[in-house]
Amino acid sequence: MSPNQFTKITQKSLGLVGQIVLIIIAVATIYGVFQEILHIWDTKSIAVSDLLMLFLYLEVMSMLNHYLGSGNLPVRYPLYIGIIALARFLVLDIKELDAYRMFALSGSILLIALSILVVRYGHVRFPYTDD
Repeated sequence: MSPNQFTKITQKSLGLVGQIVLIIIAVATIYGVFQEILHIWDTKSIAVSDLLMLFLYLEVMSMLNHYLGSGNLPVRYPLYIGIIALARFLVLDIKELDAYRMFALSGSILLIALSILVVRYGHVRFPYTDD
């Protein structure tokens, strides 16, 4: 087997494994959405944390959809997920958080939001080329 054939087989194998993992992530995300909806149904109330969790699932599904459609993943999607996850943590544990941790979480959200602005500005100002 030549090195070129080995490289092609390795690429195809890794691509197949990647697709299987994406399917597992998609199924797990859909299952999580149904679990969250059942939790809301059982408690007969909707809390902000429930909505933020649904937004997390929505962002993961959006990220998967974009990746499957285009074959690339913008760095913004994981940053959006990070903001929502930190906001959910802040909302859920606000009673147990001291001022320093609350400030650190808020600062983290601000830094991620600023990084999204930088990425977006860079993408508009310096668009990608096909080269």
